[in-house]
Amino acid sequence: MPEPIRILLADDHTMFRAGLRALLEAESNIEVVGEAATGDEAVDKARTLRPDVVLMDLSMPGSGGLEATRRIAALELESRVLVLTVHAEEEYLVPVIQAGASGYMTKTSADRDLMEAIRVVARGEVYLPPQATKLLLQEYKAAESDPDAPSLRQLSSREQEVLALTAEGYSSREIGKKLFISGKTVDTYRSRIMQKLGLTHRSELVRFALKVGLLKEK
Repeated sequence: MPEPIRILLADDHTMFRAGLRALLEAESNIEVVGEAATGDEAVDKARTLRPDVVLMDLSMPGSGGLEATRRIAALELESRVLVLTVHAEEEYLVPVIQAGASGYMTKTSADRDLMEAIRVVARGEVYLPPQATKLLLQEYKAAESDPDAPSLRQLSSREQEVLALTAEGYSSREIGKKLFISGKTVDTYRSRIMQKLGLTHRSELVRFALKVGLLKEK
């Protein structure tokens, strides 16, 4: 049996955490290892418990979920942050990605997509809602003139394809199907990209792709 995905719940509503814990623990390969009611507590427990995934609310007392996400990302743990919030993507998606989160989901869609999102993020990939690319492009529409754009020249055309598809939220298997290569080959390309760009997390790949204008409107 594979190791269970270890989850830290960060939400200031006790009843919501209790319901979420019951939902998650009904899954055979998921284990809730801790709970936090504030952003500061989430950071402290992420540091000590080192969960695979932190399910992070944004509206919490103290520093809040956005700042907690930024601080957890700065710790350079293996823990990935999946934001689970009542706020629509238009409000917080870009700041959340900039803070270092690996995924964004509204609570209204959690009943059908949460388990998939957790597994995607736990694999080290990025989970984004369907409309994410359009929203992010709107924010970064002037990115092609960014002075860091020449950094793309370090990457081959195939590496740029893998980077763009990763930023759009596709898994290694899905990218492999699109490019007619194996998922393992995709992982090899991605590791090479991160090494060339000096990045450590896949969420950083998303931010880089947006910054240099690599994503295009579909």
